[in-house]
Amino acid sequence: MADHKTPQPADTGAGPLFERRYYIDVEGAQKLPAELMHHIQCNVEQFSPDLLANFEKKQGEPHRLQTGDEFHIKILGPWNGSVRVTEVADQHFELLTLDGHPEAGRIRFAVRQLPGEEKLLRFEIHSWARSRDGLVAFAYSTIGVGKQVQEQTWVTFCQRVAEASGGRARGPVQVETVEQDGADKTTERHEH
Repeated sequence: MADHKTPQPADTGAGPLFERRYYIDVEGAQKLPAELMHHIQCNVEQFSPDLLANFEKKQGEPHRLQTGDEFHIKILGPWNGSVRVTEVADQHFELLTLDGHPEAGRIRFAVRQLPGEEKLLRFEIHSWARSRDGLVAFAYSTIGVGKQVQEQTWVTFCQRVAEASGGRARGPVQVETVEQDGADKTTERHEH
């Protein structure tokens, strides 16, 4: 049984709030959105690259995802942290960072059929987070190591979901970042 850590929502963090989206469109998927999401939920650990972010379930049944489950994530560098499942539905699930995670916030994994596009699915990872504290903010933004590890982890996750769908990616993983710091709003968008 995991020791119950305190949630670490975005408002407890330091620095600007970052809204990040990583998404991939998949043509000819052999799985319906709910089928694909069920597969992801039952096998979260298989979609993340072990060398960058190794998910280990600390609370909850294996090969099943329920609200209250917890994962410890061994992240490349000094970035280890834990997350708790806060929502589970047919086409999405959401995780909240716990005390000690390098970020303070939440992240949602979702899959859906794009309107008017038969057999075209979009898998998206959408996060809202701040750095846990000023030191993490400095290391993440100034040195950039944490940012690179995080981006490559979620890009790989998206690519693996595309493979698991039985279809093919329509293009590269899209990455968008919006920094919200009071009145400032900057958007950064690129492909991977």
